Amino acid sequence: MNVQDYLDIVDFRRRVGDAYRSGSLEAWRAARDRLFREHPQSPIPLEQRAAFRGVPWFPPDPAYRVAARLEAGDGDLLEIDTGGDDGVVRYRRAGTLRFELQGEQLGLTVLWIVGYGGGLFLPFRDATSGQETYGGGRYLFDTIKNTDAGCLEITPGSPELTIDFNWAYHPSCVYNPRYACPLAPPENRLTLPIRAGEKL
Repeated sequence: MNVQDYLDIVDFRRRVGDAYRSGSLEAWRAARDRLFREHPQSPIPLEQRAAFRGVPWFPPDPAYRVAARLEAGDGDLLEIDTGGDDGVVRYRRAGTLRFELQGEQLGLTVLWIVGYGGGLFLPFRDATSGQETYGGGRYLFDTIKNTDAGCLEITPGSPELTIDFNWAYHPSCVYNPRYACPLAPPENRLTLPIRAGEKL
């Protein structure tokens, strides 16, 4: 990468974070489309941007905004091989997010990214993966990249929070093979369909 690439990546991440902090699902989706179509660091290959019509989404559904509780994890190390330049990314199992959806009691492991500053990361797969959504799964939030406001509401000092699957999104590797993306670990594979968020 050259110096301009580094600056453009910083700018892209800032704009993504600003879109999340708008608090509006519609504004975030519109901003995502605009960044994908216009920004130098868009994951859409340059030769495809002029024809890019926008990211396909499931219609917003309030049923996918649910109360949850983060229960302490064992802190075990989990290493995920991205298959790319990033190599193996190291995480710790920070906790299990417990919630009810479609009448089922569910749990997803929230990962803590090991490295400078750390951050929470939640990749998941569900029954739509490989059919209506990317087979490797989607992300709900990645706090290092500011992709959490709107989809993750935290109350300081409390393990009670709210998650919203309407904000679920595909990793960049769906759009461009130059990206390597950590995929959901086996314990984050749900058997029910999450028809919310980004789709193929």
